[in-house]
Amino acid sequence: MQMNAVEWLRLIIGCLFILTGMVIFFTELFGVFHFKYVLNRMHAAAMGDTLGISACLIGLMIFSGLNFTTLKMFLVIVFLWFASPVSSHVLSRLEAATNDNLSAYCELYEDVELLEQELAGAGEDKNTKEKEASVS
Repeated sequence: MQMNAVEWLRLIIGCLFILTGMVIFFTELFGVFHFKYVLNRMHAAAMGDTLGISACLIGLMIFSGLNFTTLKMFLVIVFLWFASPVSSHVLSRLEAATNDNLSAYCELYEDVELLEQELAGAGEDKNTKEKEASVS
């Protein structure tokens, strides 16, 4: 049997999505094993899971065509896009709440008002520089 142009296009695009997913998985593995702090490792794992699995499943959906299996794979992607970030957020909140040495890894703000002032000051500095640049 001879493949027509549409089948070749589906094959190439599906393979590209699967290869992209595999590259994302290997990048995730690199981040998980090379980052030193648990929150950095968890971020790499969560991004890799969400993007890598989605890319691979999209490639499989392209291979499958329009059928009920494609719908099920799409629903798996939707579930993962909601579940993975939520679970990562919950785990990171637990780590931040229970880690006594958190200040060694990141800057902590005990006074929320001080943080708000610093953020407002950074925004004002940016706006001031933009206004000065536009006037010049």
